[in-house]
Amino acid sequence: MQNNWIDSDAAALVEELAKQGVNEDLALRVYTTRLLGRVPQLVLHGGGNTSVKTTAKDIGGQEWDVLCVKGSGWDMGVIEPEGLPAVKIEPLLRTRNFESLSDEMMVELQRSNLIHSSSPNPSVEALLHAFIPHKFVDHTHSTGVLAIIDQENSFELSQEIFGDRFGFVPYIMPGFDLAKKAAEVYEQNPDVDGLILDKHGIFTFANDAKTAYDLMIDAVTAAEDYVAKNRKFTSFSKADLPANIEAPENVLPIIRGAVAHALGGGEYARFICDYRTNDKVRDFVDAADLADFATRGMPTPDLSIRIKNKPVILPAPEAGKMDAFKQAVQQAVDQFVKDYTSYFNEHDAKDDIARTMLDPMPRLALVPGFGLIGFGRTYKDAKIAGDVGEIFIETVAGAQAHGAFKPVEMGELFKLEYWSLEQAKLATAKKRPLDGQIVLVTGGAGAIGAATCQVFAEQGAQIVVADLELDKAKHVAASLGAGHLGLACDVTDAASVAQAFDAAIKQYGGLDIIVSNAGAAWEGAIGELDDATLRKSFELNFFSHQTVSQAAIAVFKAQSTGGCLLYNTSKQAINPGANFGAYGLPKAATLFLSRQYALEYGSIGVRSNAVNADRIRSGLLDNDMIANRSSARGVSVDDYMAGNLLQQEVTARDVAEVFLSQALASKTTGNVATVDGGNIAAILR
Repeated sequence: MQNNWIDSDAAALVEELAKQGVNEDLALRVYTTRLLGRVPQLVLHGGGNTSVKTTAKDIGGQEWDVLCVKGSGWDMGVIEPEGLPAVKIEPLLRTRNFESLSDEMMVELQRSNLIHSSSPNPSVEALLHAFIPHKFVDHTHSTGVLAIIDQENSFELSQEIFGDRFGFVPYIMPGFDLAKKAAEVYEQNPDVDGLILDKHGIFTFANDAKTAYDLMIDAVTAAEDYVAKNRKFTSFSKADLPANIEAPENVLPIIRGAVAHALGGGEYARFICDYRTNDKVRDFVDAADLADFATRGMPTPDLSIRIKNKPVILPAPEAGKMDAFKQAVQQAVDQFVKDYTSYFNEHDAKDDIARTMLDPMPRLALVPGFGLIGFGRTYKDAKIAGDVGEIFIETVAGAQAHGAFKPVEMGELFKLEYWSLEQAKLATAKKRPLDGQIVLVTGGAGAIGAATCQVFAEQGAQIVVADLELDKAKHVAASLGAGHLGLACDVTDAASVAQAFDAAIKQYGGLDIIVSNAGAAWEGAIGELDDATLRKSFELNFFSHQTVSQAAIAVFKAQSTGGCLLYNTSKQAINPGANFGAYGLPKAATLFLSRQYALEYGSIGVRSNAVNADRIRSGLLDNDMIANRSSARGVSVDDYMAGNLLQQEVTARDVAEVFLSQALASKTTGNVATVDGGNIAAILR
């Protein structure tokens, strides 16, 4: 493990934060916390914490002795001073003499003694940090250390590697009881450099930031060196796998569909997928006895919050045999659900605490010959599951390499997964209607397309912005926030559409809603229009919708969770305008295309709806065309744009919101919604 301390960097941060009124203690705590947090093998998504004992003034100017400890929700790799909330230390120390303290009362005690009431909750391990008298305390879930302590003989191995330099704390769930036990172990030998927490992680401490950090790096390195020196093998014995593995774009929708949680009435709670593969991952998932050692539990219990009590092991996806693969995947997921339900029922019955079972779907899949897949209701959660999956693999592989992976038993995982504090977080989590759903919008960089992307993203959807102009597509995707995807796509080219769909599937695992929006208008009297122009318009305004729809149906069938097709058909499909036949004719055909898809694919849960919009400022209806059309009508531009019954201009967002309403109307298909402010001639009869 590399030591990343640099004196000049530490001094620079102390100087920088001093300008913000941050003292040297806290500045150095921020510095080393970031050093630890930037190494996935040490700290990953909440799996660690740090603290410093210092002083701070309250709003009235009174100075207090405080513990600045990592706050809930903060990423150690990018932590700021406010991510280490200051809590008065004396009330924490008084609990050392308590017989018991519930988790809820512990949180209340810590919050009631914060220097700033707006601070995040201090770590649940704040009491342990307080009870250790050293100024700087560091805690990580090092994969190297876990490979040592996730063994049957963890105590003996710890003694062999660290000797008396580290105290050994038997496994206890984080909280008051663990803090008391750790303090007792420390007090038996106050000269130790740190504590090893069985099946959990490692603490180091010192009276200066650099020494505490150095001790952590040295101890982790010692563990890593031991594993390397005592390896029984460098690569797992391999399972008998198919010679040819199917492409990800054909595999991922099947898996994504299998893990969708059926809610009834044809609705599903869907997941975003994060697919990863590399040499380390493949060596692990291709192992002959994968189903044995990979399902024993979690290397450290907090991982159960991210990826449940174990991953699901899926079959290898043999090329050309996707029907058999789909059936086998469903069987594996069904068995996982049964096992998880039994796991919940067994451990829930051991006390009288009222709990509600979480959805039983896996959050991590291991697929021989293929890789790993993390599942999450958001892209962020899926990426976290993927990150944790890689650390899971690294830790278990290390444990197996020199011994036998033996994590804490399942009952302890259950306690943490169904911890009252975690249940409280889940109860207050905000859920959006389209969380877990993936939406592809063609012409996504245009006015209506971009507005549609924005509206769907606001409701939780993961957006694929597909547009002829890649730079514009990427710009719109970036404007939506992190994780959205901008792709180049020529919808008149079937190969380009296929490439865009494949890229979206590889990124997110599948697709749920397609907004077939791309289009362009050509003017001219129909009796005088050249054949090439009319055919060009049909290619873009009709055949491209068919190409996109066919690609979508293939994905929807693989997922077996239904889907939604939405078409921009324009009022020209109902109420043709003079000299607009080249646009209106293919749009009319597209309107009936939407109905044909509603008719033929409703039986597999696919809904198909259309929006007829009129006079929307866009690349299609640009300023020049608006001027031409208003001039032809003999009215002003403003009057032309508001030339409807409501006498209001209709915007791109108005159209987008109707697309959204159709997407959310789970029992509606074959619908045609008019968005034009009121035009009697365009009303459907």
